[in-house]
Amino acid sequence: MKRIQFHCIVVIAALFVLCPHMMSQTASGAARTAPQGKPALRDGQHDFDFEIGTWKTHLRRLLHPLTGSTTWVEYDGITVVRKVWNGRANILELEADGPAGHFLGMNLRLYNPESHQWSLNFSNSASGTLSQPTIGEFKNERGEFYDQETLSGRAILVRFVISDITPNSCRFEQAFSDDGGKTWEVNWIATDTRVKDESAKAQ
Repeated sequence: MKRIQFHCIVVIAALFVLCPHMMSQTASGAARTAPQGKPALRDGQHDFDFEIGTWKTHLRRLLHPLTGSTTWVEYDGITVVRKVWNGRANILELEADGPAGHFLGMNLRLYNPESHQWSLNFSNSASGTLSQPTIGEFKNERGEFYDQETLSGRAILVRFVISDITPNSCRFEQAFSDDGGKTWEVNWIATDTRVKDESAKAQ
């Protein structure tokens, strides 16, 4: 009986010695296999700073989207973009003229610091109300924004893309999809060219 007690004491003592070492090995192994945390979301609150100022706008608009029509109308006008909330929001005002008449548009862009995404809220003077916002973000100097709306009572997807960004030009493109995003029909293309500040040039 004494020999059994002695062996038990030896085994317990060995466990006290080995357990901390084994636990440290287990912890280090777990640290090696633990998945890396997700990368921090980029701060995009100044993504639209490139657009602040005055631009000449050439606009092409498909008159009857998703009907098979290929009738486009063109406008030329001026776009003015102003900062709000130190760049965390901005307001775009577009005034243009073309064969289809006079066009007044506005876009209120709001940055959500929690989601790190922008919402684009468009309105024109004909409706006087804000449309369903398109929501998205910029990646690699390209902005993509999406939402779901209805057109003639039918649910569609809307995609708005801002691309080809340079200090003095950029491109805007809107497209609709009525098949869940499998195919897209572009119905709005605007190309902007910055209006140079003549007063600044003279100084």
